[in-house]
Amino acid sequence: MENDQLKEIIKRCVEQDRSAQEQLFKKFYGKMMGVCMRYTKDQDQAQEVVQLGFIKIFDKLEEFDFRGSFEGWVRRIMVNASIDAIRRRNRQPFLPGEDFVFDEQYDTQEHDFGENDITSVKAKHAMEAIQQLSPAYQAVFNLYVIENYSHKEIAEILGISEGTSKSNLAKAKQNLRKILTKKLVNLDK
Repeated sequence: MENDQLKEIIKRCVEQDRSAQEQLFKKFYGKMMGVCMRYTKDQDQAQEVVQLGFIKIFDKLEEFDFRGSFEGWVRRIMVNASIDAIRRRNRQPFLPGEDFVFDEQYDTQEHDFGENDITSVKAKHAMEAIQQLSPAYQAVFNLYVIENYSHKEIAEILGISEGTSKSNLAKAKQNLRKILTKKLVNLDK
């Protein structure tokens, strides 16, 4: 879709044109479903978040100023909608506790994935593994690894410390390694 076409569709969406809203929804649904699947436990939850995200998009569409990427703007709303959904499901999942283990001495570098880890696993298995993480680990992992947020930004978004964000990323990677290793062993049988 050309930039001029997209501008026209957005303009019509702001004017509440249902066919334009449908076009916009269809254009971005697949990609945004993928974004939301990384933050939820199953497809039904992801679809619910996508629906809520698009409601927010249509409500805020007139605020988009065309200075940045529209897809990036949509993606950010979907990530925020996903985090809101986690909060609703778990009341306060980002408070220190079982999911958030803070240890300043924890060295995240030694726990990075090697070349034979997640990058060599089929996307389906990686997605399933991410979905098995606790909501807190899942959110930090996705925000840092997939969405490229800094630990400072993650701390602000989730209301945790930067150290907690770093520690939880390391723990998420550890858990993913265990989950994926188990999946690969089971696939070989």
